[in-house]
Amino acid sequence: METKENKATVNVSKKPATKKKSGFKGIKAAGVVIIICFVIALLIYNFILGAPSHFQGGNSSNGPADLAGTVYKGGVIVPLIHTLLLTVLALGIERYLAIKTAFGKSSLYKFVQATRAALEKKDLVAVQAVCDKQGGTVANVVSATLAKYKEVDQDTVMTKEQKILAIQKELDEATSLEMPSLQQNLAIIATITTLGVLFGLMGTVFGMIRSFQALSAGGGADSAALSQGISEALVNTFFGIVTSATAVILYNYFTNKIDKLTYSLDEVGFTLVQTFSATH
Repeated sequence: METKENKATVNVSKKPATKKKSGFKGIKAAGVVIIICFVIALLIYNFILGAPSHFQGGNSSNGPADLAGTVYKGGVIVPLIHTLLLTVLALGIERYLAIKTAFGKSSLYKFVQATRAALEKKDLVAVQAVCDKQGGTVANVVSATLAKYKEVDQDTVMTKEQKILAIQKELDEATSLEMPSLQQNLAIIATITTLGVLFGLMGTVFGMIRSFQALSAGGGADSAALSQGISEALVNTFFGIVTSATAVILYNYFTNKIDKLTYSLDEVGFTLVQTFSATH
């Protein structure tokens, strides 16, 4: 038979039954996004860049008539670089929407200040109302911690230290559950920062090989082939740099946003724990 003390302990360990809606969490199947971007890159390469109007005499076997034709002549490396660029742009939009949802409906700074003001007044109902209005990751973590706050506050068995530890543990668990969704797909963007340069250099090498082949052949006709090879090399270098630069900018931007959100979580969580400690 269970004693009253055991029953109280069991009740304290229960998690809240309700779960907050988190909104847009992002795309987990990043591989599908990459495949779609590859297909789009192939279509652009074959039907837009490879259109007859971009070549002399309307034939792709001839020299390029404009920049699009020069890009096409870059070879198989071109759709690969474009796949990386499209992937960065797609995942950048996906991360922007996910992190924007995580921040909530209004300014995170105003949310933190409103939460701290309500906690200073020891008005837990107002804190919950602020969380419900804000939404997002920070509000979800605060709501989960607040539920544990109310739960241990009614417990008559646990000591003050145990209650504080229980609140801190709930805060850490709720944070650890929310944070992975924010960092999702950032590793892919970080990887493309290097791959973009490498693929661009690969295209550069291919273009220079063609240039040196034309140079070794000699003759006036090969001068055009020499300049074409150099153009292809520079175009591939350009797209590789653009891809890497875009990936670096987006990665640093999103990392900064996540750091800001983490700081807000720490600030509100610390205030919540300190409020309980000061009032009990």
